[in-house]
Amino acid sequence: MEVKGSVALVTGGNRGIGEAFVRAFIEAGAAKVYVGARDPKNAEHLVAEGGGKVVALALDVARPDQIAAAAKAATDVSILVNNAGAFLNQRLIGADDLSAAREEMEVNYFGLVGMCRAFAPALKAAGGGAIVNVLSSGGLVAVPAMGGYSPSKFAGRAATTNIRAELAGQGTSVSALIVGSVDTRMAAHVEGQKERPEDIARIGLQAIKRGSDEVDTDRMAVEVRANLARDPKALERAMARMLGADTVSTGR
Repeated sequence: MEVKGSVALVTGGNRGIGEAFVRAFIEAGAAKVYVGARDPKNAEHLVAEGGGKVVALALDVARPDQIAAAAKAATDVSILVNNAGAFLNQRLIGADDLSAAREEMEVNYFGLVGMCRAFAPALKAAGGGAIVNVLSSGGLVAVPAMGGYSPSKFAGRAATTNIRAELAGQGTSVSALIVGSVDTRMAAHVEGQKERPEDIARIGLQAIKRGSDEVDTDRMAVEVRANLARDPKALERAMARMLGADTVSTGR
């Protein structure tokens, strides 16, 4: 899949990793980039930077009506980046109710699946195209301190595999990015070394070009996968100890 001349759509594209993806696409020669944001005003800086190549869309992936409207407005998309995510920092048992876990699943799983369903016809019309799902090392190993977020990323990873199989016949590449700790607002509660969003986006574009199924984007993701393979029970115990920690640290 060539990025140059492509038309991309990035959900949650107004900040963090999504914002970095938008800039990376423009730098790589994309013909157009749609920025999905719950409030399009928050993407005005990218529209101004884009020299006419960036279009802001009102898009809350937890709302099927907005997904449908986006698919109707952006029929020329050839690359879809499902980056929008929700992390509400509540526990599964300790929370007062399940509203946080339901919202995390609605955004991180159902929103991802809904976007893939809505844009599959456009990708087919573009000759197959590509989907990139921005996931998490919390989708490789269960992190009790992340409550409903980690299970939702497990679900998103499983869905990525299913969607890859379903869309193989139309030539659509479906990649999962396994992301560790990145310097974004969502990871503000995490202490220690964090990766730059620009580096995650750069690796994401490489995954598109290569048609990679799954890529660990940074050192933390690589270490989590290695520790899981080496001693899964020890890693489970380490994750459980985070429940009693005052802060979450990358250990670096």
